[in-house]
Amino acid sequence: MTARPRVFISQPIAPSAVARLRKIADVKMNPDSSKIITKPKMIAGAKRADYLISLLHDKVDRAVLRANPKLRGVVSMSITPDNIDVAEATKRGIPVTVVPPIVAEATSDIHFGLMLMVARHMVEGDRMVRAGKFPGSQSNHLAGSFVYGKTIGLVGAGRIAQATGRRAKGFGMKVLYTARNRRPEAEKEIGMQFVTLDELLAQSDFVSLHPGLNAESRHMIGEAEFARMKPTAFIINTARGAVIDEKAMVRALKSRKIAGAGLDVFENEPNLPPALRSMKNVVLTPHLGSAVMEVRDKMANIVVDNLEALLAGKVPPNCVNPQVLTAKA
Repeated sequence: MTARPRVFISQPIAPSAVARLRKIADVKMNPDSSKIITKPKMIAGAKRADYLISLLHDKVDRAVLRANPKLRGVVSMSITPDNIDVAEATKRGIPVTVVPPIVAEATSDIHFGLMLMVARHMVEGDRMVRAGKFPGSQSNHLAGSFVYGKTIGLVGAGRIAQATGRRAKGFGMKVLYTARNRRPEAEKEIGMQFVTLDELLAQSDFVSLHPGLNAESRHMIGEAEFARMKPTAFIINTARGAVIDEKAMVRALKSRKIAGAGLDVFENEPNLPPALRSMKNVVLTPHLGSAVMEVRDKMANIVVDNLEALLAGKVPPNCVNPQVLTAKA
């Protein structure tokens, strides 16, 4: 009788996906969804598994991959393998799979929510009411900034940027964008106007970040860019934290060179600059972009699809190093 494959899951995923997994494999799962798994626990899980199911923040580095010479696959629920040492996995003949980009609408919801919360002091208001304080409906104590009718500048023009642009049009906003390549169809559909980055920074009330992270985009928003923004403008980031130079952002926020920030991503997650946590003109969320149950359910089941393909000796459509599988064929 052939032994069932052993699968370790680094954090709880959708029950529908776990149920599918249990039909085809022996499953062990770290039960704590409140924090990123520790390195020792990840290594311990990898040692006892044939396949490792990891989430976006899990560091599947050389130490994890070396922990089990018989590891047969890393099946990630991340869209990009940023925290996986793909080169080491490939060297060891370990296939790595991801999931397709299906989080645009969910991430755009969070993005727009951050805009509303930081502009209208909603987090401060919540804390005030919970503390038993109520300044009155016409008090200027928490008077904020309009979102409706303002100008939003999209840095990037991909799926999430365009989804945010559509929401912005519903708020009567003027939509600017800058990108490596123009998007004529989006310009026509959404009414997006192409400008240079300098023009976008100077004109926007909300600078909305959507680029992928690469050598060119790392720290693309720094001291000089904050200096070009309006002092009444807000910066919103749900892309990748390192797109912003966080030290420069902290200085810009402290000196009121910009009005505030709404951030779902950070440069060194899960570690944040202590100054950000104490600022009232900043709204912080813990990388919630895809945190919608329908999306997470779909992502987790794609993970199972990928694992089923690997078990069947097939190349999953979401494999980032398919050469290790074709070499074995």
